[in-house]
Amino acid sequence: MDSINRNQAEQTHKDLTGHDAVKRIRHIVDDAASCFFVSSGTDARPMSVLDVDAAGSLWFMSAADSHKNAEVAADPKVRLYFQASKHAGFLYLDGIATISTDPNRIRELWSPELATWFTGGLGDPRITLIRVVPTDGYYWDNKHGNLVAGLKIMVGAAIGKTMDDSIEGRVAP
Repeated sequence: MDSINRNQAEQTHKDLTGHDAVKRIRHIVDDAASCFFVSSGTDARPMSVLDVDAAGSLWFMSAADSHKNAEVAADPKVRLYFQASKHAGFLYLDGIATISTDPNRIRELWSPELATWFTGGLGDPRITLIRVVPTDGYYWDNKHGNLVAGLKIMVGAAIGKTMDDSIEGRVAP
């Protein structure tokens, strides 16, 4: 029996570094908008990404008195899991997290709905930011968008040929 990869006519593996890695991370994160944030504790908690900066760092808002902040302070290694859609846009990132109280950056990332968690508004003294600098990761996505990927799968199934539009590889910003 042949491997799916041997039946595949197109290249399905591409490791990404630098700008290309940041571009793929941003693409998946923008579509997913949130992730599971796993710190050294046993919890995987959902978190919304507020920004992916030019260097590929991801920014989250968090309460100073949260378990997450305590875990990051004790061990800054984290893992983030993203799923942008049902069939594409999967990503995990390993990274180093730091906690910031930079008022200018907090103001830049603030939006009114965050008052749900920070009832004191923008001036709430519990507001902190967590910046995650990715060190490594892996993505699974499609090359040409969900419509083209879906069409290739349907045509491939009809003609009995693998026409997978997937692409995967390591990301290292």
